[in-house]
Amino acid sequence: MNLANKLTLSRVIMIPFFVVFMLLHTPVCYGIGLALFCTASITDLLDGKIARKYNMVTNFGKFMDPLADKLLVSAALVCLVEVGSLPSWIVIIIISREFIISGFRLIASDNGVVIAASYWGKFKTVFQMAMIIMMILKLAGVVHPIYDMATLVVTVIAVALTVISLVDYIIKNKSVLADTK
Repeated sequence: MNLANKLTLSRVIMIPFFVVFMLLHTPVCYGIGLALFCTASITDLLDGKIARKYNMVTNFGKFMDPLADKLLVSAALVCLVEVGSLPSWIVIIIISREFIISGFRLIASDNGVVIAASYWGKFKTVFQMAMIIMMILKLAGVVHPIYDMATLVVTVIAVALTVISLVDYIIKNKSVLADTK
């Protein structure tokens, strides 16, 4: 197993620890959860760069990297609902988008088509992760009216980019759904 795949796997391994600390409901545990989330997010950034730079792209990595990302973000969102920091309808929108995109990718793959991530999707990921980090920071004790407003703005942008990236994805790849048989 190469370094890029080890980083991806480490992200998956961090998820249950992150969830446990998030659900212990103390500022210190939220801080540890935040550290785990940030560390896992950094591995997301590094594993792809390392795999491409050092020609370590594998089928395992192609499968596990996006799955690890979805598991990490979904776990964080569900924890934020559990602690009352995030409305469930936002999580439903975000997770639904991921299921829809995964379905598109599965159909495309079945037809020998590879669908690359778009800039909208990358911006969406950045804002979702920023939203999660900001919400966990608040749980850990960062309290300020301006901070609350900034978190709200980032959340609105994250949800908007989730929807925009989904619509963009569907429009650009609608031919994948065309019945060719």
